[in-house]
Parts: sequence; C-alpha cells; structure tokens
Amino acid sequence: MAHRPEAFDLIFYRADDALVGTIPATLSFEETVRQLTANLGAALAVRDERVIARVADRFLDDAHRHLRRSQALLARLRPRYRLGLVSNFYGNLETVCHNTAIRSLFGVVVDSVRAGFSKPDPRIFWRALDELGVAPPDATFVGDSAARDMAGARALGMRHIWLIAHPPAPPGGPCCPGDAMIHSLADVEALL
Repeated sequence: MAHRPEAFDLIFYRADDALVGTIPATLSFEETVRQLTANLGAALAVRDERVIARVADRFLDDAHRHLRRSQALLARLRPRYRLGLVSNFYGNLETVCHNTAIRSLFGVVVDSVRAGFSKPDPRIFWRALDELGVAPPDATFVGDSAARDMAGARALGMRHIWLIAHPPAPPGGPCCPGDAMIHSLADVEALL
C-alpha cells in the first residue's frame, strides 16, 4: 500500500504523539524506537512483526551512523560554545542521550515532557538559555521544524538555522529574511 508523504507524516506524528508521556524515563533508545515502529506498524496495518523489526533495525542503524558523525561535530563545538538540546520528546531524553553517548556534549538537555511545555512555547527555550547562562540574542538555535523550532526561536529573538534534510527548500524559503538553511548538521559549523 503506497502513501503520499503528507499522509504518511500524519500517520507518523500520531504514532509519535502516542508515546509522549507514556513511557518510563529509563526506557532505552533502542526500546523507544521499537515502540515507535510498533505504533507506526499498527497505524499502517502492518501485521508482520518481522517487517516492523526490520524497520526498527534500519532506523537504529541509520541513527547510530548519523549520531557518530554528530558526536564528532559536537565535540569540536563544545570547547567554543555552550551547547544545549531542546526537544519535544517522550520523557526519556536524558536516558536516550546517555545511551547514544552524546549527553556529555551538552550543558543542558530539556525534554518537553519533563519541562511541562513544548516547542514553540518560549518557556522551553528559556529553560535551556537560563541553564546555559546565555541571552537569546547571543544564542543560535538549529532545528528542523518551521512551526516548532523556527517560530519558537524567532519569538525570543534567537538566531535560527533551519535544518532541511531533503533539498530543495520548502516553498517560501526560510521563515525570516536572512535565515540560513542547511541540509546537514555538519553544515552548521561554518555558520557559527
């Protein structure tokens, strides 16, 4: 059964949203992915558990490959910048960051479930900024969602860089004149 990307996005976000606040704070990265793919499989009426397991395995392989590249970048940036992670997540972001060996690279990790508010609510950004001791005009936020990340950062007057994984850029371009758009996290280093 083929799905249009927009239709799949809706299905994915429903499966994703079903995990918010429902999983233990100690649930591992691998088990989080497996629960998400199980939800997605159920939403798509995939009954073959082997298919769902293969999707989870492929996602985990890709994620670990990308995380290894990101670790090197973050390790280069950490001596020069105060790094924080702000995510609309499930309540187990700290555990996931420890599981993937990136927690030590961030001065602060803010999980929306633990914070009690999610992006684009300015309070989630303020939480990270306060803990890092950085004022909004001195911060740069990198995110992949125009509605959540770019709008939230813009509301505080933070510089924002839009990560668009698959070129071309969305119609209308960036949310603000002069905003940078990148296609890989590796591109951020040249913009800082």
